[in-house]
Amino acid sequence: MIKKTNAIWITGAGSGIGKAVAAEFCKQKKYVIASARNGKALLEVKDILKEFGNYFIPFPLDVSKRNLLEKKLSKLSQNYFIKTLVNNAGITSFNHAENENFENIERIIKVNLLGAIFAAKLVLPEMIKRRKGTIINILSVASKKIFTQSSVYSASKAGLEAYMNVLREEVRKYNIKVINIFPGATKTAIWPDEMLEQFSKRMMLPEDIAEFIFSLYSSNTSIVPEEVVLRPIQGDLQ
Repeated sequence: MIKKTNAIWITGAGSGIGKAVAAEFCKQKKYVIASARNGKALLEVKDILKEFGNYFIPFPLDVSKRNLLEKKLSKLSQNYFIKTLVNNAGITSFNHAENENFENIERIIKVNLLGAIFAAKLVLPEMIKRRKGTIINILSVASKKIFTQSSVYSASKAGLEAYMNVLREEVRKYNIKVINIFPGATKTAIWPDEMLEQFSKRMMLPEDIAEFIFSLYSSNTSIVPEEVVLRPIQGDLQ
């Protein structure tokens, strides 16, 4: 088997939770394949994290564009084994269902649901071959509880939860872990400015979630936390 460098692939790594997770892994001297649509944002993150060494590898792409994703990952896989995938890329809009436009519906489903499925499918063959690997999915409490003005976002996260639950059962025999994380309100740019202004003190910090995710990664036991719900101490915003 060709010797490759173990790496963690994080989608949506240009900001928010993804950026914080990338920073945490780089601090721990782990190679991070960092994806986002905004290549400039990735370069800015790389510059910030250079104090920890050259562990941050910008990998700009749109996870919803399957053909391009497949080509780029095939090339990347010549040198790296994606030991851990963190499916974090996600977008939303805050509209009542009757007011949501078709473009937003399609885009949210493509990025949040199909993009994550594409990414998992592409890393699975080598994980199965090596009989090891972890897929961590950043979902949302919105798939567990009703939040108005989030119908499409909630559907995308609930759909991904269902897919990953089935996948987990199918890949257990290969020693592959599939972990679903359901964060509550987190202080990121996904929220409108007025929501951040009103509720930011009640929200979780991306850095705290990142530390938790690294603890899952570094746990080398026979136990796997299949579902983890993370909420602010003061509870949900609604």
